[in-house]
Amino acid sequence: MSETASQAEPWPKVLLTGAQMLFVAFGALVLVPLLTGLDPSVALFTAGAGTLVFHAITKQTVPVFLASSFAFIAPIQGSIASFGVSATMGGLMAAGFVYVAISQAVRLKGTAWLNRLLPAVVVGPVIMVIGLALAPVAVSMATGETSDNIGYGVAIFVSMASLLVTLVLAVFGRGLLRLVPIIGGITTGYILSLLMGVVDFTPVQEAAWLSVPNFTAPTFHWAAILFMIPVAIAPAVEHIGDMVAIGSVTRKNYLEKPGLHRTLLGDGLATTVAALFGGPPNTTYSEVTGAVTLTRAFNPKYMVVAAVIAIILAFVSKLGALLQTIPGPVMGGIMTLLFGSIAVVGMNTLVRAGQSLTAPRNLVVVSLILVFGIGGMQFGGGQFTLQGVSLAALVGIALNWLLPREQEGE
Repeated sequence: MSETASQAEPWPKVLLTGAQMLFVAFGALVLVPLLTGLDPSVALFTAGAGTLVFHAITKQTVPVFLASSFAFIAPIQGSIASFGVSATMGGLMAAGFVYVAISQAVRLKGTAWLNRLLPAVVVGPVIMVIGLALAPVAVSMATGETSDNIGYGVAIFVSMASLLVTLVLAVFGRGLLRLVPIIGGITTGYILSLLMGVVDFTPVQEAAWLSVPNFTAPTFHWAAILFMIPVAIAPAVEHIGDMVAIGSVTRKNYLEKPGLHRTLLGDGLATTVAALFGGPPNTTYSEVTGAVTLTRAFNPKYMVVAAVIAIILAFVSKLGALLQTIPGPVMGGIMTLLFGSIAVVGMNTLVRAGQSLTAPRNLVVVSLILVFGIGGMQFGGGQFTLQGVSLAALVGIALNWLLPREQEGE
């Protein structure tokens, strides 16, 4: 599509296509705040605001939509439990500045140093830890352990029905249906929950139609910042893959124009702005990339429209209240697939690298990342505790840096 043609598109088409892009992203967008205890209305607002920031930095050249990042679910849950929501937002702002720092290093030095610092043997198992560390949470939600008013039998039935519909749409769906498996699973589980009488509509009845989202200002604590900063490493590396993926769809090289440094900067500032208002970190959405592939909607203006619609919906407080009535087992069923798929992405990163995982050096790096990250190892205490994904990432980077590399033919 030429620049002139894209400018001449009728507004009804632009509005409709933008709304469709938001619909595709909606299920995953609200899933993160619902799992971490954040406000879904705030997440809608910060997804829209973050997307607008990204397009301002990249000058509307990349057709992507930014919203809640799955990679931060476990760290947000752990940080909120230890430090509270406000301090967690301060840590997430710092994580956003890590993106900004990486973007400037890429601008000055290129990407070779990034590949040396964060090879597949580090990034792959760190991504696996992000998914696998959450497995017990997914199972406890799916079995109703986190829901006081839902018995085991009802919880298992609802969660497995949600899971079944999600995987059927993901595997067998065609066209738009294949892009919205999470929405399909949530809708199915919610309808079953309604039929079984386990949905409480009191929050919806008490909510006003329109109100300002429950924004939370960040506060800054060293412990929360140290806890969150290393988590930014894996999503920052994944960002490069996202840019290559959308570029292969539109047949443009976004690593050159607008440049990887600009897209990373946009992503980092979008995450920082999200944390400033109390929302989850932002990342580019592969669901929307899939929708772009299907519809051939390459005009970045569609994403700007989707962002504006998201911001408007954030002020419809009955929508936010309705989202919070979704029972835990509905989310739990989908989480079992979602968190497993995150681990598979990490495994695929290792496989595609083509290195021998039984080579002593690789064996040590991968093993310690997995066991430290999943097993709950922690170092330090008080304000300077390192554990989980943060500890695993730092251990992996340090080992990769210090251990001698195998010689050719060893």
